[in-house]
Amino acid sequence: MNVVLLSGGSGKRLWPLSNDVRSKQFIKIFKDGEGAYESMLQRMYRQIRRIDPEAVITIATSKTQVSAIRNQLGDDASVSVEPCRRDTFPAIALASSYLADEEGVNPDEPVIICPVDPYVEEDYFRALKELSEQVLKGEADLVLMGIEPTSPSERYGYIIPETSDATSYVSTFKEKPTAEEAAEYIKQGALWNGGVFACRLSYVLRKAHELIDFTDHKDLLDKYETLTRISFDYAVAEKEKKIQVKRFSGKWKDLGTWNSLTAAMEERVIGKGILDNECKGVHIVNEMDVPVLAIGVTDVIISASPEGILVSDKESSSRIKPFVDGMEQQIMYAEKSWGSYRVMDVETGSMTIKVTLNEGNSMNYHSHRNRDEVWVVLSGEGMTIVDGMEQSITAGDVIAMSAGCRHTVIAKTELKLIEVQLGREISVHDKTKYPLEY
Repeated sequence: MNVVLLSGGSGKRLWPLSNDVRSKQFIKIFKDGEGAYESMLQRMYRQIRRIDPEAVITIATSKTQVSAIRNQLGDDASVSVEPCRRDTFPAIALASSYLADEEGVNPDEPVIICPVDPYVEEDYFRALKELSEQVLKGEADLVLMGIEPTSPSERYGYIIPETSDATSYVSTFKEKPTAEEAAEYIKQGALWNGGVFACRLSYVLRKAHELIDFTDHKDLLDKYETLTRISFDYAVAEKEKKIQVKRFSGKWKDLGTWNSLTAAMEERVIGKGILDNECKGVHIVNEMDVPVLAIGVTDVIISASPEGILVSDKESSSRIKPFVDGMEQQIMYAEKSWGSYRVMDVETGSMTIKVTLNEGNSMNYHSHRNRDEVWVVLSGEGMTIVDGMEQSITAGDVIAMSAGCRHTVIAKTELKLIEVQLGREISVHDKTKYPLEY
């Protein structure tokens, strides 16, 4: 089974846990089989592997999310990287050319494309395999998954099939409707459009070449910023004549708001939090190292992170995006391929960051033009290289680096340190990378 997981979006409706580099699919709030917390991305990746251990899984994502994907799935994860965001059709075209040119997937093989962030169980992935098998029958060029609606929702587009059979040809598509229109569509047997479809790889490559002038994956990468933003539904699915939809009636939730996300949470409190006995329908998600106490409130989400604190009625939490759009935000927490960092304090002329490097990982060998840095090792063992000079480090060591000097740190074990940046111009863009032979 060839699966492309579409991983995009900034997840602003789940502020303050999500931001431009940490979308909702990276938030660790679900329990895996061993009781550890995992993200939507990790959960879906694990579920696919359980159904099909040999599945070829490719994550289609923007370059801002690559580090988080590497951090959560490891370096072996296959990633198709968008240089910039251009909606689902360009992203799928790029991922398809990546499969053909970089991964060597046979164009005659089926490929399944789906979002990375629905909350589903294993029957969903068995249904994906059935979509793939339906493609091989040759009855249609494109086979969609239609979700059996549980209510007349205004949040989804609708697929109206020709018949009530388990697999049917598609009659028409409907945009996101009013609640009244949605109820009428459901009477006609309409299904939610969950953004899942299957086809032969050759089909989506042919559609990509029809709409985009490119020769191969590298050429498409080079031209990517010039492409028109357009969804796959508009560009391909709604124009396809030979198209089927396969019904899916299992658990499927789009966790796009705090209200829907908390409905899927197994625990009422994640992190340091206390609810009194009078709290009803209240959830706390706290990434801070300070306690959150809730007393006598009902149907409220309380979420705290270095980005900020949210206290909201659950129904009203869907209205968060305009408020977040108006904020000037600095990224306060991010997962990188080598570990993670959390901004602890920002003042004029200084920034203090807590850095965690995973065992065997290192930062880039780099320098800064406009700032000095000081590292204070909190725990673990490692090695620094400063202007070519190597030094073993352990808890309590202090390393000072002047502006312009080249430096890196390598973790022998998990390594935690405090980084203090000092200078009149502190910017993420003030960084020059160098090759390191080590």
